[in-house]
Amino acid sequence: MEDRQDIRTISREQIAEFLVQKGEKAFRAKQIDEWLWKKGAQSFDEMTNLSAATRALLSEHFVINAVKVAEKQVSNDRTIKSSFRTFDNSMVEGVLIPTASRMTACISSQIGCSLTCSFCATGRLERLRNLNADEIFDQVVHIARQSQEHYGIPLTNIVYMGMGEPLLNYSNVLESIERITSPDGLGMSPRRITVSTAGIAKMIRKLGDDKVRFNLALSLHAANEEKRSRIMPINDSNNLKELAEAMRYFYEQTDVRPTLEYIIFKDFNDSLDDARQLADFARGFPTKINIIEYNPIEGGEFRKADERKVEAFKAYLETRNLVVNVRRSRGRDIDAACGQLANRSEVARNL
Repeated sequence: MEDRQDIRTISREQIAEFLVQKGEKAFRAKQIDEWLWKKGAQSFDEMTNLSAATRALLSEHFVINAVKVAEKQVSNDRTIKSSFRTFDNSMVEGVLIPTASRMTACISSQIGCSLTCSFCATGRLERLRNLNADEIFDQVVHIARQSQEHYGIPLTNIVYMGMGEPLLNYSNVLESIERITSPDGLGMSPRRITVSTAGIAKMIRKLGDDKVRFNLALSLHAANEEKRSRIMPINDSNNLKELAEAMRYFYEQTDVRPTLEYIIFKDFNDSLDDARQLADFARGFPTKINIIEYNPIEGGEFRKADERKVEAFKAYLETRNLVVNVRRSRGRDIDAACGQLANRSEVARNL
């Protein structure tokens, strides 16, 4: 048997050409495309409106390198965390986060991560490779099915906040969003999608140049150069001034108000002086701020901030006329911290 190509790496037109060469009807390509991108089929056997002979022909010449659910954990608060196995036997993770008003999929963009943020479990994993667009797409399909199967509610939002730095996998991330938002794909609104970055100024500017329609979130976590560089080495090459200018440029080009994410750590970035520095940073462009409760990782140095300090921090920002939300920790009874489930699976695989 010839080396089979992943059918999702070629266009509908190329599939039609192949079918005609093999004596099949060209219109079958549209049916195949719908199975792949509207229905999220992971095998040719699922394509039940194709004849057995056509499915056999496809199986002979092509594969679908689909991402599979390797492990699933359901939290008492209804959060569902999954580790996904790729075709080359690597692991990534995704999370379904239910709230009263939305069902959000948190998905990964890379296998591992190269940024080594000190508070993140994913930073302990070597970056093996970028996920391709259909592997990112598959995570959304799986999590959308979990939302329906467990809760009978469709997926409403997607955040690229799982493993990896999305802007270091720029083309695949944008292609996956195109598939997710296309009428020929999942048909979700780009306004329901948020891409979160640790802060790569030139790529934030590129998002502006490309006039993207989805939301952008900057993982800031400190508005002080020394503190931010300590926990996020990427700050050494993308300082706060450069990031503020890039965020302003993004807003000017897209008219999309970006979000600042701020994980608040006990006795590190939770003082009123830290809040003042954050407010000063946020003056440069229209924004809203999400203060995020920390989910500690095993062996990590940081702890969850005291509730009173979180409230005082939020109250100070509101005196500066900033829009502030506090995001409560989810999935505390499962491996909920970023990279934790895949990290544990990776460790288990190498024992």
